[in-house]
Amino acid sequence: MNDAPPSRPPTRPPLYGATMWRQVQHLLLNLPIGVAGFAFTVVALAAGLGLSVTVIGLPLLAAGLLGCRSLGALARRRARAGLDLDVPAPGPVVVSRPGLAGWVIAVVTDWLNWRSALYSVLLLPWGILSFTLTLVLLVVGWPVLPWAVRFLGAVDRMLTGSLLAPGALTERVKELEDDRGAVVDTAAADLRRIERDLHDGAQARLVALAMDLGLAKEKLADSAEAPDPEGVQAAAKMVGAAHGEVKLALQELRDLARGIHPAVLTDRGLDAALSAVAARCTVPGGVKVHVDLERPDGTVQRPDSAVEGIAYFTVSELLTNISKHSGARTATVDVWRSADRLMVQVQDDGRGGAAAYPGGGLAGLGERIGAVDGLFLVNSPEGGPTSVTVELPWRTRAR
Repeated sequence: MNDAPPSRPPTRPPLYGATMWRQVQHLLLNLPIGVAGFAFTVVALAAGLGLSVTVIGLPLLAAGLLGCRSLGALARRRARAGLDLDVPAPGPVVVSRPGLAGWVIAVVTDWLNWRSALYSVLLLPWGILSFTLTLVLLVVGWPVLPWAVRFLGAVDRMLTGSLLAPGALTERVKELEDDRGAVVDTAAADLRRIERDLHDGAQARLVALAMDLGLAKEKLADSAEAPDPEGVQAAAKMVGAAHGEVKLALQELRDLARGIHPAVLTDRGLDAALSAVAARCTVPGGVKVHVDLERPDGTVQRPDSAVEGIAYFTVSELLTNISKHSGARTATVDVWRSADRLMVQVQDDGRGGAAAYPGGGLAGLGERIGAVDGLFLVNSPEGGPTSVTVELPWRTRAR
């Protein structure tokens, strides 16, 4: 029996509510802001272009374009407040050459600056039209005011979004810069982990091994000069202990090599490597692994080694998290190919509540996957189950 109240359809904002009045205010301000922006843009660009044959011409033009860029930032804030339009802010102008000449070239060749200048010029005629229509409707056109304001606001949104939004190339460059930072941070963290593991593990054992063998050598040398059964037995014990240290150091080196890039992944691919990871997972009911990388013609082709490595370490860390934190009894790993993408899904029947918090392990996985244009999705409601879906490119570079 369901005692929950029946759901109500979403209510529309009132015609003459706060949203409409914000749009009215925005449209009325178009004229004074348009007059000021038009005057600044025309004077600055005309002076800069007119004096471009002199020393101060191009720097003056660049300064005028930066002023137009600032007017564009003001327009984006106005659109967010009055039109509920969130236009992403561009990054700063990238200056690739030192000195004044480099700064001028960077500013003058930034297309967003010129589009901001065009917006400031077009805002004057649009401001005259939108101001006049809105004012007339406020006085004599009350019945149609809400619909007219919506139409005028839609035109304003189109003008602002088309001219003041960063270009696709700019956004892609910014995304690649963020991805590069994530890759560098991940690589640095991996190097620190390897150094720490070597210092605290195998290196310490090998130092102890060298000391034990040195002592054993001294005792054997003393026993050779003067027969000493007890010295020989002590040396034998030291050699036995050293042998045990050697086996432990070799095991730690094998574990370290597996953590860098497991040999089974290189030799036999994802199916065997993920099966080995699943076999080491401590989930009580075990982990089922299903890998299907067949192409439509029935042949099996492996993805790039970098993609295989990311998929392997992602599944390995997810299964480790399941073992430690989820309380799950069973888990599954499914890997398949979808066109030119490698799909990975890890599911468990644990308590749920997992999320990619900033600075957390899941967030780090998402950054590593995003660095190769992948997607990382976590669906983990409280009470479970949890499902993590990873989408990776089949190739990281064109071939």
